[in-house]
Amino acid sequence: MRLLNENEEVDVEVNWEDQQNINLFSTLNIKLENYEAEYEKVKKEKEYMDDLQQEIEQLELLSEDENEKVKFLIGDAFVEITIPECQELIEEKLATFEKQLDDYQNKIDDANEQMAKLKAILYGKFGKSINLEKD
Repeated sequence: MRLLNENEEVDVEVNWEDQQNINLFSTLNIKLENYEAEYEKVKKEKEYMDDLQQEIEQLELLSEDENEKVKFLIGDAFVEITIPECQELIEEKLATFEKQLDDYQNKIDDANEQMAKLKAILYGKFGKSINLEKD
């Protein structure tokens, strides 16, 4: 019996199941990066909408006419709507962003959990012969 040094690589054959686990880990890693990018994109959009909500609230306080119209971008066109209608649309958008953030966070957590399990399996078999860490 030979004890291995911590830095020595183990020469282990990769079977079909190992290759499937490696491929799954790679797929999850790509999905994780996409989920994180989308999460950050939605988070930024939500922050913009939060800022807009504050500006509209200030505008409402300064406005003398409760039916004063503001321009609001819907799709590719600006439409004129009242301040209360604008606030309602903003609240709906914020709720949508919150749901999207929760969904992406759940996907991120799930991918991380699956990847942690695969790391344990793959590092258990291959040791230092495989690198599953981000650079």
